[in-house]
Amino acid sequence: MENDNQAQGDRSIAGMKGLESAIANGETNRVKQYLATEMLGDLQKSYLIDLAKTSDNSEIAKLIEETPTRP
Repeated sequence: MENDNQAQGDRSIAGMKGLESAIANGETNRVKQYLATEMLGDLQKSYLIDLAKTSDNSEIAKLIEETPTRP
């Protein structure tokens, strides 16, 4: 079971890196795809909003702001 948790953690890290890359590259559709499959925590969400704003992409920042966070 520990291997399952590790594999899930690896997928989450890969997903987060992919999401960061899509935000930095201004790939709105790719960001939408990631947000549809990833659950963000409050800290992750805040970080990604800041990243989108730093990349001067208000559309992506709004998408992330509207994404629900993990309970």
